[in-house]
Amino acid sequence: MLFYGDNLDILRRYVKDETVDLVYLDPPFNSAQSYNAFFQEKDGTAAASQIRAFEDTWTWNQESQRVYEELILQPGKVSEVMQAFRTFLGQNDMMAYLAMMAPRLVELRRVLKSTGSLYLHCDPTASHYLKLLCDAVFGQQNFVNEISWKRTTAHNDPVRYGNVHDILLFYAKANERAWNRQYHEYTEEYLESKYRYEDSRGKYRLDNMSAPAHGPSGLFEWRGFKPPPGRMWRYSLDRLEQLDKDGLIYWTPKGHGGKPGFPQLKHYLKRDKGVPLQDFWSDISPINSQAIERLGYPTQKPVALLERIINASSNPGDLVLDPFCGCGTTIDAAEKLGRQWIGIDITQLAITLIKKRLFDTYGYGIRFVSASSPEHPVGDVADGSNTTVVRVIGEPVSPEDAAKLAEDDKYQFQWWALGLVGARPEEEKKGADHGIDGKILFRDDPKSTKPEQIIIQVKGGKTSVKDVRDLRGVLDREQAAIGVLITLEEPTAPMKAEAASTGFYVHKTNQQQYPRLQLRTVKELMAGKGIQRPASAAAVDETFKEAPKAKAKKGDQKHLGL
Repeated sequence: MLFYGDNLDILRRYVKDETVDLVYLDPPFNSAQSYNAFFQEKDGTAAASQIRAFEDTWTWNQESQRVYEELILQPGKVSEVMQAFRTFLGQNDMMAYLAMMAPRLVELRRVLKSTGSLYLHCDPTASHYLKLLCDAVFGQQNFVNEISWKRTTAHNDPVRYGNVHDILLFYAKANERAWNRQYHEYTEEYLESKYRYEDSRGKYRLDNMSAPAHGPSGLFEWRGFKPPPGRMWRYSLDRLEQLDKDGLIYWTPKGHGGKPGFPQLKHYLKRDKGVPLQDFWSDISPINSQAIERLGYPTQKPVALLERIINASSNPGDLVLDPFCGCGTTIDAAEKLGRQWIGIDITQLAITLIKKRLFDTYGYGIRFVSASSPEHPVGDVADGSNTTVVRVIGEPVSPEDAAKLAEDDKYQFQWWALGLVGARPEEEKKGADHGIDGKILFRDDPKSTKPEQIIIQVKGGKTSVKDVRDLRGVLDREQAAIGVLITLEEPTAPMKAEAASTGFYVHKTNQQQYPRLQLRTVKELMAGKGIQRPASAAAVDETFKEAPKAKAKKGDQKHLGL
């Protein structure tokens, strides 16, 4: 399920108690800066177009005060720690950030199963406060790890040590939790120093067969050997005999009195999984500007990071939840690894990016179904195919819903409408209206040095022939191929006549004609009437950078639905 909306409201309304196996959240950090989402060209360079994805700035206001007062009225550790924060921090931006996070963490604990886990991704600016808050929500006894992920290479911070890591706070709901140990591959230096022996079975290293004594059971003599003082055999007598029978005991050729030295256990390289993963992760590289998986979202995390977390703390078929899902990295990793998933985001921009990412990666193995609300609990849906059914909840499902969205938030309406035609948002520049809400880029001539543009305008209110003339002026100014005006209202006869008089765009290679200025209502787009434009066989779409294709076979895709 993919939800558009405020995650606090969605968690409270739609997600039942103890239904989720794993939560990963990467909330906006309190780093006092605004991030922009860059939409990249095919070669990976940043395009000029960008859109403010979210404001990563928190200010104490009436809403913060209201949330704080609701929290402290509930008895318990969360109330106590929030009051302590207020005494220490006062009414500053950090306090506003914590007031935003506290009720969401309470809800996330509620929806976790007793065997569930939560990973909170944060930076050192707020991690120490968030750890205290998580201690209050989950209980300090359920803190598992503070993981450091090296998110960037060394760089020069002028007046301090270079800040190169993020923090993952790992908490469990209770003592029993899903856990699958993860391993590093051995380094070449380690292999050379440790796996120094070899026989017909392959390379191996030697391991001690004794352990610290904690009782009389392992203090027996075997083959003339007894463990040293304070030690005991690590294995039972029967197990030692079996290991020797299997050729897994190494007898030192020369020992005291001419007999073999103390036996040691052979660990063969091909049987070893590697080095158990520790709490410092430096082996997963950040997404650089040339990375194939880079989609341009400002806080995008590498898929490998989420795959590690999902593999470690869930099992196939489990339900993974990301309440700040951004460009959908958690969702992509969960889908790839055969988990069910729920993603939530408060921007239509994110929902559009996620849908495109899933379609690019899994192709026709993904089918999206819009719904106003979930009809029944999460579960496998067998629809007679290998298709993953994704229910998208919270987006408009009727023209009336679209009109309500336009009334509530014109920018979210614009982003949603642009998603209907596969356009990317255009940066809104303060102090000037350049008449462009979105663009579609395509290349119909392989020899062309730059792509053609389809200019999109979205109108949520009254429209007239003036709007069509204005768009015509933008087309001429930008030397664009096609312009599209998306409206809630039906266009008038003069609007249609003005659009028709604009003429046609002629395809550069096959000479096919397309109306240069087109009018589309939201109702028409929702009914499946798209833009008249060169099809994919005759033009390469360059609007968004395409996500890499999944390597898994279509038959391996999990069914997901409601």
